[in-house]
Amino acid sequence: MILDHLNQAPRFETVHPQFAAAFEFLRRPDLAALAPGRHAVDGDRVFALVQKGPGRARAQAPLESHRAYIDIQYVVAGDEEMGWRPTPGCLAPRQDHDQQKDIRFYDDAPASWFVVPPGSFVVFFPEDAHSPSVGAGIIHKIVMKVRVA
Repeated sequence: MILDHLNQAPRFETVHPQFAAAFEFLRRPDLAALAPGRHAVDGDRVFALVQKGPGRARAQAPLESHRAYIDIQYVVAGDEEMGWRPTPGCLAPRQDHDQQKDIRFYDDAPASWFVVPPGSFVVFFPEDAHSPSVGAGIIHKIVMKVRVA
């Protein structure tokens, strides 16, 4: 997992061949005005999911993990809290991994919680189970989906 401010993103652009394209998208001057939904960046290798909605309580935010995609979750507005636990430490899966949606949910509790302020991003790799979208008020965020392989 990586947590940092967007102005520090160049440090991480070499971690994955598609990270530079993902961070370039997040630096768009019109980012805050994009309509909710999916936005193409590089086919199925990199795309953005624009989300804007009410935050939820910790109890309504189960841990989730992904195998095919790395998440880069960038907070545009609102204070979002996220939970984290190493995926290998999740021992109570709710169901098998859904290959079509690339998601698996768990009943395990996060090992830690942290606030992601506007202008900051978190990178969740397949080894990082996470509980996103926790907070009061409206959370406006962009989730960059970067194919692992």
